[in-house]
Amino acid sequence: MLVVFDVDSTLIEQEVIEMLASKAGKADDVADVTERAMRGELDFTESLRARVQTLKGMPVSILDEVLSQIRITKGAIELIEHIHAHGGKAAAVSGGFIELLEPLSKKLNLDFIRANTLETKDGLFTGDVIPPIIDKPAKAQALTEWANELSLDLKLTVAVGDGANDLDMMAIAGVSIGFNAKPRVREKAQHLIDSGNLLDAVSLLPKN
Repeated sequence: MLVVFDVDSTLIEQEVIEMLASKAGKADDVADVTERAMRGELDFTESLRARVQTLKGMPVSILDEVLSQIRITKGAIELIEHIHAHGGKAAAVSGGFIELLEPLSKKLNLDFIRANTLETKDGLFTGDVIPPIIDKPAKAQALTEWANELSLDLKLTVAVGDGANDLDMMAIAGVSIGFNAKPRVREKAQHLIDSGNLLDAVSLLPKN
């Protein structure tokens, strides 16, 4: 079994790009773009670049501030412990940023991670992202690569997410779970969890 999680608003309660933007005084602008992208109204790559642009000139040290404010979703640690206890692997793939996902992954004991990398120069954000961009197709590609690495049939994979960017990986996974999902995910996901507690996914996991 391989369970692949989205990160923002799934493994963690917040949207990291909005937290970073608030440090730049651009929270409202970015929140609107994020919401439209999650609903599938905007191209993700375009919206990501627009949001990251608001960080231009900000010090990289704000990452530490944001990391200290991140709240892990209720039940996330326990669910990952359950996955491991039953011989499974847990992964996270994010349209957010590896600089925050790496330290989070240690807390969560994740087996695989993939996310975007923020470009920096002289200790400041340049306002750009280093390619390749982790978008909707890239999330599905990550799930497939990890399943292949584990010699797992895709029917033994699970994708958990909330937004339009998660739809491709949810479409190929054996089990798809919408967690506090946006409308497009609610239409497509096999299962929905609206309790805010990831541990409720235990009964939906495939049996190895």
